[in-house]
Amino acid sequence: MKPVKDIAVKPDTSVSDLVKQFGSAGGFTATKLATAVDILKDMGDSYKFLSFPADIISTGTRGIIKDWVKERKFDCLITTCGTLDHDFARAYAKYYHGSFDMDDVELHKKKQLRLGNVLIPLENYGVAIEKHIQPMLQKMYDEGRRELSTPELVWELGKQMKDKDSIMYWSYKNRIPIFVPGITDGAVGNQIWMFAQDHKMKIDIFKDETMLSDIVFTHKKTGALIIGGGISKHHVIWWNQYKDGLDYAVYITTAAEWDGSLSGARTREAISWGKLKEKAKHITVEGDATVLLPIIAACI
Repeated sequence: MKPVKDIAVKPDTSVSDLVKQFGSAGGFTATKLATAVDILKDMGDSYKFLSFPADIISTGTRGIIKDWVKERKFDCLITTCGTLDHDFARAYAKYYHGSFDMDDVELHKKKQLRLGNVLIPLENYGVAIEKHIQPMLQKMYDEGRRELSTPELVWELGKQMKDKDSIMYWSYKNRIPIFVPGITDGAVGNQIWMFAQDHKMKIDIFKDETMLSDIVFTHKKTGALIIGGGISKHHVIWWNQYKDGLDYAVYITTAAEWDGSLSGARTREAISWGKLKEKAKHITVEGDATVLLPIIAACI
């Protein structure tokens, strides 16, 4: 048996060194985090998916995702339309610190949107997105870009944004596809719908599915870091079932398992569906992604 060792933190202890100690400390979630880092390192030359919900892009965690795309740590991203919304809005306006305990009625009267403990002035969200995206869509249309997959849409927007803090910018620069299966469920998707009322422009989500099919059938091994749940999580594991499952998987979630939700489902449940291989290296880490992702980033 492996003995439990005490953690020793010194002034020169790095984050990476600390997480290595977690692996031998028997520290409940700490041990899981150390295992997650090991699995992510073991993914090696496998095709690596990253999926996540939009809310973390309203926070400084956006910088972690941006750096991973910039540094090509992952081969493709699958997320929700809100990721495009927050990435786009923050390229042109600011979000602010707030509190979970603020008076939401008063915030509504002052046109302040609350996302957890982040405050978003209304003009810095929907208004800012509409102001900047409509000319971009017009430029795309004038250049003959009339029918696009969601990765192609993101690349076109990223090309025009020229914001080096933007996830979409680096997606375009490095040609890393960002799939958004729920593209109409957000402000950017709504702006595209509005534009399409007067212009023959289409988002071809079936092209997305063909691209994902090509990915899973042309790569021998696949791995995934999956944050949260919903359509982003399911789209990764859904497509990987067709290649007999992911070879590596790390889930990060705050959801409970007992209600049968996808968000709360642990990695082991996906094995029964063939979405993870029986012999896959996998772990579920319970915790807040805004805390855990920067720690992981320091280690991989």
